[in-house]
Amino acid sequence: MQYTIEIDQELCTGCHRCTDVCPVGAIGGPEGMPVDINYDKCCFCGQCVQICSAYQEYKSDTSKPRETKMQERGLLASVKEPLFAAHNMGHAQQVWQAINNPDVVTMVQCAPAVRVGLAEDFGMESGELVAGKMITALRKLGFDKVYDTNFTADLTIMEEGSELIKRIQENGTLPMFTSCCPAWVKYVEQEYFDLQANLSTCKSPQQMAGALFKTYGAQVEKVDPKKIVSVSVMPCTAKKFEAARPEMKSSGSQDVDIVLTTRELANLIKYAGIDFKNLEPSQPDSVLGAYTGAGHIFGVTGGVMEAALRTGYELITGKALDDINILDVRYSEGVKRATIQVGDLAIKTVVVAGLANAAPILEEVKNGTADFHFVEVMACPQGCISGGGQPKVLLENERKAVYTSRRDSMYKHDEELPLRKSHDNPEVAKLYKDFLGKPLGHKSHELLHTHYVRRG
Repeated sequence: MQYTIEIDQELCTGCHRCTDVCPVGAIGGPEGMPVDINYDKCCFCGQCVQICSAYQEYKSDTSKPRETKMQERGLLASVKEPLFAAHNMGHAQQVWQAINNPDVVTMVQCAPAVRVGLAEDFGMESGELVAGKMITALRKLGFDKVYDTNFTADLTIMEEGSELIKRIQENGTLPMFTSCCPAWVKYVEQEYFDLQANLSTCKSPQQMAGALFKTYGAQVEKVDPKKIVSVSVMPCTAKKFEAARPEMKSSGSQDVDIVLTTRELANLIKYAGIDFKNLEPSQPDSVLGAYTGAGHIFGVTGGVMEAALRTGYELITGKALDDINILDVRYSEGVKRATIQVGDLAIKTVVVAGLANAAPILEEVKNGTADFHFVEVMACPQGCISGGGQPKVLLENERKAVYTSRRDSMYKHDEELPLRKSHDNPEVAKLYKDFLGKPLGHKSHELLHTHYVRRG
């Protein structure tokens, strides 16, 4: 069986760096010996992939030739980088075939954190925002429609914010947990399934986009949904697992067909011979491409919370926030608690950065001592900007600076955008008017919400 994350036993030196960084204790083995992954515990967050330093150079005397390993990992033949022991399975070959197949229509989306990580694989400054170049590169690769996951991040806030308000006002299950991080969702399913009702029923932005590509997108573009190949580019290795979940077929087929990591997109751009650094910027296609600053900050820990509060405040009070920057939920390391006054309602929030910090919060909920309303959990330590699919930070003493530069770039872009609240996104408003009806409505429930399954 092929898993999202694997450790090459021929290359693993048993250094146990991956064991130390795994947030759920899924990796282990005797000291100095190759380690194994317990897939009943693994959440596919890919932090082992980020930290791994055991590698095979271009020429090797291991029992398997490099070319064989590359093929098994789904890598393009042009990849020159060392092959590390801990790795995610690649799908760039499948994407290359799809964009060169005249009989299909390829639609692509890119997550917020990709645009502040991609530059690093082209020798540019860490954290440099390359949103416009990225869009141009996707078009040059041959994608038929270039949309944006930021759009459905805004849509997620409309659904999730409405869900939170409904739960608070109607004495629903509280606290409500965010559901956009697939590694976190899998953790709840296998370790705390009794609390699955606390998870928001909202799909992640990736999965909302996939469902809409093959329904609303197909309708607007007058395309047969069966001809659409839906591709996403994510900073996250767990997104590959999420896309393959059997319940993610509300469009009538698999909503997201292929998931690439940020690193895989970089390899694809290089494979196509595109001069990325000198590309002119462009904008994503309309209908499913416009976004606000709130959608963009999903890529940092605390970002989903802040985006939800920006919209929730106005939905509840009917008034605009005096200061749209909600600093009390930002820059979390570990666990950060805050109380945000929303009209007459004091919303108590918890932001959890890193899956290793989630268990104490879940225990509070389980034993009935939790007094908070809304919990955001991101499996990776700095949120999606530090995801397992992002460019590797090879020197440990540079990790903090790289993550800080990516985070600062995310907030800078938010500040620069003309619209910074999800409910102000005109394309989201048009989507509801023309297709979905209203947040939490019948059509939204059918396409944008999901259920959970017991694991382990």
